[in-house]
Amino acid sequence: MNMVKTGMLLAAMTALFMGIGFMLGGEAGMLLALLFAGGMNLFAYWNSDKMVLRMYGAREVDEAAAPEYVRIVRQLAANANLPMPRTFIIETDQPNAFATGRNPENAAVAATTGLIRMLSPEELAGVMAHELAHIKNRDTLIMTVTATIAGAISMLANFALFFGGNRNNPLGIVGVILMMILAPLAAALVQMAISRTREYSADAGGAEICGRPQWLASALKKIEQGASRIDNEPAEANPATAHMFIINPLHAHKRDSLFSTHPATANRVAKLMEMAGLGQSAPGRPWG
Repeated sequence: MNMVKTGMLLAAMTALFMGIGFMLGGEAGMLLALLFAGGMNLFAYWNSDKMVLRMYGAREVDEAAAPEYVRIVRQLAANANLPMPRTFIIETDQPNAFATGRNPENAAVAATTGLIRMLSPEELAGVMAHELAHIKNRDTLIMTVTATIAGAISMLANFALFFGGNRNNPLGIVGVILMMILAPLAAALVQMAISRTREYSADAGGAEICGRPQWLASALKKIEQGASRIDNEPAEANPATAHMFIINPLHAHKRDSLFSTHPATANRVAKLMEMAGLGQSAPGRPWG
């Protein structure tokens, strides 16, 4: 059901992008908008992971540099029947993590130094299992596509000011103003809806991979507390990447609302603890 919802939201965003193109240039504008979106997504497909990791100054590590962190990821990847992803560390005191990559064979996980210091090995396993669930579900590609289309919609809407007299826009300057305001807002709402849907799925998948839902629940509470009081400067400078993190790194995020990129942590914790209470997890420590 989550995949159906995600597909419908992606279709809605693509239709919105093409609709703006039609208003600006008729059928030719719609076709150009579609081709432009395809080109951007093709570029993002091959380069998004490198761009994001570079943006956050992430450095790749191995078992010699970060033995426990890498061993945890390796064992969890085996539990999930996934290839071992590349492992990165981001130098920031804010506890957080994200996954990126176009597919499981070309994936990477990144954890902040604050996360590794703050969490116990069990909690760290819960977080990394969540990120591996994103990779297994191919959420990293979905979120890249939505972010790319959303950015293109905002840029295209800004161009509307120069095409206010187009015959496909009968409202004239009023229509231009409405397009400039409402189109990026609609795109942001779709992007946020997709992100929130995928976070719940990754929580459930991560709980299954690590075998202990309560580990992830405990980690989420600690991360939210840390993220609310510790700045993440690269994230603040690039808010379009906020949806990638396990907890929103921006201080503006406060509650589970329509405009939140993540569900409320309390809601996520409650679902995980419900899983634990129902015994929906495999027993045992996930690494040796």
